[in-house]
Amino acid sequence: MGFLLMSRPHSPTITRFAPSPTGYLHLGHAYAALRAWEEAQAGRCLLRIEDIDRNRCRPQFTTALLEDIAWLGQGLESWYQPLFIRYQSRHMDAYQQALDRLKAMGVLYPCFCTRKRIRAEIKAAASAPHGPDGPLYPGLCKRLTLKESRARIAAGESHAWRLDHAKAITRVGCLFWQERGEPAQQAQPTLYGDVVLARKDIPASYHLCCVVDDHFQKISLVTRGHDLKPATHLHRLLQGLLGFDPPSYHHHRLITDDEGRRLTKRDQAVSLRFLRACGVTPATIRSRVKAWGSKD
Repeated sequence: MGFLLMSRPHSPTITRFAPSPTGYLHLGHAYAALRAWEEAQAGRCLLRIEDIDRNRCRPQFTTALLEDIAWLGQGLESWYQPLFIRYQSRHMDAYQQALDRLKAMGVLYPCFCTRKRIRAEIKAAASAPHGPDGPLYPGLCKRLTLKESRARIAAGESHAWRLDHAKAITRVGCLFWQERGEPAQQAQPTLYGDVVLARKDIPASYHLCCVVDDHFQKISLVTRGHDLKPATHLHRLLQGLLGFDPPSYHHHRLITDDEGRRLTKRDQAVSLRFLRACGVTPATIRSRVKAWGSKD
């Protein structure tokens, strides 16, 4: 179940707002949350707390974002129902089951490489293919035999699990996804290469958790920032492998500062908590979001 922001009868639309508690929410989050709510005017908008990164997520940020959402939704019926929140950290068993299914299909392999070794291999190469997140993994551990991999795992060597995208694509064939206002998009999962789906410090990746959660929450429309649009190619591949029906997508614009830079927590973008302390009202925020949305 998810966090119910808005619910009206007889509508198939279910979307979500999925922040990570790694800092305080800012105007970019307000824009994303309110856009998701608008998409679900005749349906449901669910809240998901993406808190699997134990190194960066903090309980105080979770508390703060719930307070911010409650404040932002003032005057909107059913915005704040804490019993319906889906916390990713409480559903690790679901992600592990998905990983086990992928392992059984033979489309995952263990990777023992350190980041330092990967960087050195990429630097030594004459050229390295790049994806949305940077240089693609050069496939060092894909060359290991099954016997070698099993021996290193048995010895307790730290490892991640990577998706063998070539095997995965062969298994599912050609896939498509629907972006609002555009023709059907053919998935190009080679963009990410052999991406990591699990590692020791974070037992499941954003990509895997997102796909599993959207399935379990019965999301029919994914609304999120344009920066995540390339990830849809990979998500569509994972959906195909796991037998999940794909949702439709709407990737909206990103809110930027006066210098045209995207608002981020790490850059200490002005938080909703600060604006609230300064006397800014939820109605003012919603009005600003509506103005931004008219340009989307």
